[in-house]
Amino acid sequence: MAIRFIASQSVEIAVPKQPIPIQHYLRQPQRLVNAMVDNSRIQQLSSEVFRLKMRPLAFMSLSIQPTVDMRVWADANGMIYLRSVGCEILGFEYINQRFALNLKGYLSPYHLSTGTRLQGRADLEVQVDLPVPFSLTPKPILEATGNGLLKSVLLTVKQRLLHQLLLDYRHWVISQTKEIGLDDDGAELPILNLE
Repeated sequence: MAIRFIASQSVEIAVPKQPIPIQHYLRQPQRLVNAMVDNSRIQQLSSEVFRLKMRPLAFMSLSIQPTVDMRVWADANGMIYLRSVGCEILGFEYINQRFALNLKGYLSPYHLSTGTRLQGRADLEVQVDLPVPFSLTPKPILEATGNGLLKSVLLTVKQRLLHQLLLDYRHWVISQTKEIGLDDDGAELPILNLE
């Protein structure tokens, strides 16, 4: 029984003023990945591709553990893009052969008179051909359960991002300003006076 599940999640984050604008921080995709997912569940495959081992998910009577390969990259303006490039369901070959996951997302800085904000969105879609026992369950119940599960996955990532991103950004700014000899008092980067 082929079925499709979908979920979306938006995020908006007010960015506290720091001596180094957040666009510089966002040009390092691995930092964003570390803010979204616990470090012990990430394997970096290349400069832009990361393998994320998700926690086991319970769907009806099934327990599945997806591993998602995700490409994360930034453009010159500090806008971050996310795209899934592969997925595997560990330990459940029947589902693995009949499972497709599509994740698309972005996180973009924008400026207001009140300061910088990050705005983002993630769209997650799963298509799966479920084994025979599930074909006896009404499709609306399966869809509601699957959509709810995807929404909870995105909400968990959003909550972690809201907490970890600004914390990591602040630590990164402190480490960068110490390297170039600035105090952490909110001072702007020095401008050289060439006379």
